[in-house]
Amino acid sequence: MLTTPDYDAKAGTYFENVRRDIEPLLPPRAARVLEVGCGAGATLHWLKQSGRCERTVGVELFESAAAVARGRVDELLVGNAETLLPGPFAPASFDLVLCLDVLEHMIDPWAFMARVQMLLEPGGLVIASIPNVRHLRVVLDLLLRGRWQYADDGILDRTHLRFFTRESALALMSPPGLQVSACLRRDPPRWSPSGIVNVLTLGGTHDLFTRGYLIAARKG
Repeated sequence: MLTTPDYDAKAGTYFENVRRDIEPLLPPRAARVLEVGCGAGATLHWLKQSGRCERTVGVELFESAAAVARGRVDELLVGNAETLLPGPFAPASFDLVLCLDVLEHMIDPWAFMARVQMLLEPGGLVIASIPNVRHLRVVLDLLLRGRWQYADDGILDRTHLRFFTRESALALMSPPGLQVSACLRRDPPRWSPSGIVNVLTLGGTHDLFTRGYLIAARKG
């Protein structure tokens, strides 16, 4: 995972988002939850306050965000998750692991997912949010203009090291021991121009307009 000054340009909201979009994939209750790249701890705080979990553990790369997270989570590790984990945690330590827009920042997310599988108890769930590089705007810029223009956030965030389509994202989430149980698209609003095209093509253009995927995988 990068530790470059590129992260310094990100707005404070980058680390403060509560990821309520994962709610359809959440189990009714998870006793022990680990979030990789927890930012300021807002999502873990929401899960515990809403009674969805008993113990929250976060891993955060940046001390500025971790300083806020310390007051919101039960346990916090500061540093690069790729080198920290499994660290102090025994196999089967967690019922739920969250990897929300972090796997694309890693040097080897495939090896990391194998370690996540070890940290889950049997029947446990990992939920990931992964950007879709097949988005039409990215594809057209590349094909028609020869442009691959990095930005401060979004699909071509300059801190992304890996890029995924739906197929490769599902493969990433299916290491030995894990089986994908759900995949949701982060689609545009139904009545936006992109949403209307999706309706008119009977969903045939879904993967060209979705900004990313929410994927849940369960340990068998």
